[in-house]
Amino acid sequence: MTSQGGAVSLGEFGRIERFFRPLAVGVPGAFDLTDDAAVLDVPHDQQLVVTTDAMVSGVHFLPNDNPADLAWKILAVNMSDLAAKGAEPLAYSLVTSLPKSIGDDWVEAFAKGLGEAQRAFKVNLLGGDTVSTSGPLSLTITALGLVPRNRMIRRKGAKLGDALFVTGSIGDAALGLKLAQGALTQPVPEADRAYLLSRLRRPAPRLDLVASLRVFGTAALDISDGLVADLRHMALTSKVRLVLDVQSVPLSGPALRLLVGAPTLRRTILTGGDDYEVAFTAPADKAEDIAAAGQNAGIAVTRIGKVIDGEPGLDILGLDGAETDLGPGGWRHF
Repeated sequence: MTSQGGAVSLGEFGRIERFFRPLAVGVPGAFDLTDDAAVLDVPHDQQLVVTTDAMVSGVHFLPNDNPADLAWKILAVNMSDLAAKGAEPLAYSLVTSLPKSIGDDWVEAFAKGLGEAQRAFKVNLLGGDTVSTSGPLSLTITALGLVPRNRMIRRKGAKLGDALFVTGSIGDAALGLKLAQGALTQPVPEADRAYLLSRLRRPAPRLDLVASLRVFGTAALDISDGLVADLRHMALTSKVRLVLDVQSVPLSGPALRLLVGAPTLRRTILTGGDDYEVAFTAPADKAEDIAAAGQNAGIAVTRIGKVIDGEPGLDILGLDGAETDLGPGGWRHF
């Protein structure tokens, strides 16, 4: 078997042994990736939280994206789901569907990026599969986490009188995607460009806030499809009416500088997605405690709205304080 450039390929099992087996060190039940299945012990007072996310070339990332960045991102987006559920990462499985043109050097770089992400998120590979495909490159991870029994935070649970919060800053990844696609016409300083691209390619799951989310959160989700779309999901699932105050939405310095010359980008910021921040509701009288918890974790937490009485849905207050309509917003596959 040959790989891109004519070099002899290690093949499926050679790649597993050389590149992926080291990623399973530290998980006894992974059996060095030599068996058909794995075993995990779950403490009796904990529950297993399971989440799956996939990324497909041409849909979720550009064909020429760096493999180490892809590895970081596919693991990070799964860790972000666990964080929003109040779960501590336990392990994960990986499925890679690779065109035959993908060579060992690509796989090696991908595995190195995965190892870097593992160390950052304190989690290890449990198992998985690797297959060839005649279609586009795709990556799928199923992540496992632990949460104290009956303490997982669902999208459903927001209550009348709750305040609405979000971590970090919103819109950086959507702006980074426009940069990567060459869709921004205005000049962007190099430092701002690097920051926005890093937010697109290497999101930071808010794992350090997990314990506090379990204490305060009544409903939570991670923002993948866009702030507006995901808040609408939360409102409908919780059967409440949410109010989002656009003026309160936290923005980074690079995003604010872009808005000066292109104010229409605010819609992209609010609807673009790929933020992987956590939006959550909590009792309004806990706002100071929540801010302190965020400060202790090194994660900014901002109050951006509230739950009010009314039909399930989302009200958006624009910069002038008047209600505005941004449409459905968010990413849709179909």
